[in-house]
Amino acid sequence: MPASTAVLLSYRLGGADGVAVEAAKWEWALHSLGFTTRRVAGEFDDLARADDTALPFLRIDAGGSHVDRDGLARSLTDAELIVVENLCSLPLNPVAATVAADVLKDARGHVIFHHHDLPWERPEYAHRADFPPRLPGALHVTISDHARAELAQRGILAHTVRNAFDPSPPPGDREGTRQHVGLRESDVVVQQPTRAIPRKRVDLGVDFAARLASTMPDRVVRYWLTGPAEDGFGPELARIVANAPVPVVTGRAPRAVDAYASADVVVMPSSWEGFGNPVAEAMLARRPVACAGYPVLNDLLGLGLQVLPLDDPARVARFLRDPEPALLERNRAIVGRELSVRDLPARLATLFAQVGWAHW
Repeated sequence: MPASTAVLLSYRLGGADGVAVEAAKWEWALHSLGFTTRRVAGEFDDLARADDTALPFLRIDAGGSHVDRDGLARSLTDAELIVVENLCSLPLNPVAATVAADVLKDARGHVIFHHHDLPWERPEYAHRADFPPRLPGALHVTISDHARAELAQRGILAHTVRNAFDPSPPPGDREGTRQHVGLRESDVVVQQPTRAIPRKRVDLGVDFAARLASTMPDRVVRYWLTGPAEDGFGPELARIVANAPVPVVTGRAPRAVDAYASADVVVMPSSWEGFGNPVAEAMLARRPVACAGYPVLNDLLGLGLQVLPLDDPARVARFLRDPEPALLERNRAIVGRELSVRDLPARLATLFAQVGWAHW
């Protein structure tokens, strides 16, 4: 009997952004469940595959691209399962999201809307009450209980499948990576592993590093932003860096594990995160995490994880001078137990069985 086909549909796939990273994990899990998979997206940030379908009008910044409704419909013809990765959750490209929602009404396969972000989480999209689509028979999956509750308030039943992580990541190269990005071994490195956009609050990250430096006068504290500026934030980031009272480094490490290995404390000053993957990743690397307290963080704290307060640099300084290995090990164990990617295939299989999709 031939394997069932699953199609992953999104604005872009194959890159390092959170949606693409989690979509790749779902693709692996679906393979583990016996599916063959294909990808349909506006663009791909990795090596193209022979069976990829690139439809430029689906790109976030599609501009005047020709809207190929028929091409999208054809790309989904043989799919028993269509996983829509954020494309119809957050209308970053309203034309693409609207066309996709319309095409999906006639799709033969089961449809999952995998919600990473939702319109009301961004002021500029909060008026779009037509998203996510109310498609009969479709399954809505959120990455947090917070988002699931928000959907329930709007009359949409959803299921939570949290983002998943390798519970045993390889060790990172601390010394080599610090040399690579221009950090000394004696530096106290405050790392913010996010992009630079307004809601990531880079200004708070820099301010925290400065206040931490004032409590550690015998050490050089450096702030490291690993992600690029996006959404037109470049000029504001340049202003923040130019006025920063501590040395600032920007740029990615060769691997995420190298970045975490090079950090002394990881900061998440964001006002909003769909999930906050760096919190879990840093904890798997046994790094302390200081957070400002975005709403979905409560999902993680509810698992028993512990973070340090971003508004108390003296507390963080005490931790750095006198580490608490038991806290770091406990956080690592909880992430490994509760959010392991090894359990993702079973979680999806259980979900499919719950909604009567056990037989393909």
